[in-house]
Amino acid sequence: MEDKLTKQEILIQQATEYYNQGDYSLGYRMLLDATLNTDKIEAFKAALTFVETYEKEEDKSNVLNDFIKCKEIINGFKIEDQNAIGQPILKGNSIEKVYRRGKFKLGPINIELNKGDIFGLVGENGNGKTTLLTILASLIEKTSGNLSYSFLNKTDDIYDLKSKLVYIPQRTSKWYGSVIDNLKFALVHHGVTGEKNHLLVHMMIARFGLWKYKDLKWSELSSGYKMRFELARTMLRKPEIVLLDEPLANLDILAQQVILEDLKMLAKSHVNPIAMIFSSQQLYEVEKVSDEVIYLRNGKPTDLLGLKTEEENSLIIELDTTNSREDIEKVFEEYELEQIEYNGGVYIIYFKDNTITFNTVLSIIASNNFTIQYIRDISKSTRRFFVY
Repeated sequence: MEDKLTKQEILIQQATEYYNQGDYSLGYRMLLDATLNTDKIEAFKAALTFVETYEKEEDKSNVLNDFIKCKEIINGFKIEDQNAIGQPILKGNSIEKVYRRGKFKLGPINIELNKGDIFGLVGENGNGKTTLLTILASLIEKTSGNLSYSFLNKTDDIYDLKSKLVYIPQRTSKWYGSVIDNLKFALVHHGVTGEKNHLLVHMMIARFGLWKYKDLKWSELSSGYKMRFELARTMLRKPEIVLLDEPLANLDILAQQVILEDLKMLAKSHVNPIAMIFSSQQLYEVEKVSDEVIYLRNGKPTDLLGLKTEEENSLIIELDTTNSREDIEKVFEEYELEQIEYNGGVYIIYFKDNTITFNTVLSIIASNNFTIQYIRDISKSTRRFFVY
């Protein structure tokens, strides 16, 4: 019987499969993650030799042999499975924050976060998302409630907490000098100097797509690359928890997808899993990567599973079409339409008939030659709470 593959070996295998099938960026980033897992200077040197070749070559298929050579070297560093995913890391009970002047109250909120968890935080502006994140980050005081972190020892102070718990605000502070100099300084601040500092910073620069921008200054980077810089600087600290306030704001579609992929890959690492909470207005993107979604309304968490329970088994469709309300009513007249809403951009269609499926809707629309720009089943999506 063959030995069971370790999580590290599975990661390297997946990286190879992605690279072989032409998903070069994903395979590349996964291989760099596997390299960082080793925490070995020899592995960093091997990977950076490949990085130099990869970054210069426009056709990434031409460096497949270099990828394989690097992979074999990295695979030689054996890493035991840590089985850390799922371990409790943060617990908050009845957390409240009262602003008397603004008459706003957050909470009470109960939250339990484990290693590897990704929680999405959604809600309209002014409902307490930033307040909750800054309380969890110990940047502002809660009015009442209990908050504990399992990674802290009794002798640890606030510095120890903030070394392992990182909050990235929507508008990050301006920094001076180049990308690479800032990252080297950040790593020195956390006790890593000399050759390892040089190699690890270059590894993180490559991992977050900053290789061509490592000598640029803050003012020369786009919003997307500033966020990548913040993630690179954060990961150098080997945090236990990362809290991000609107990390997708001001990013284009491609940059959003890359950031989301990276957040999930980092959180779900089987060697160094991280707990994450991030707020966003991009509801669908939040749902794609989140294990749980916290929906704040008027400062209070709303039970998404309990809200509108009468719709639990019903079909709700979001539809962007040039066809009229009358057209929609006509083609679905044999089905029980509960309601059709139009918010000026899309129709939200509620079906009473629990037997109709999304595939049936697609078939009916296609057979009636509707002009469709967009269609989505939002029956289980948080989107259905934001359409009024």
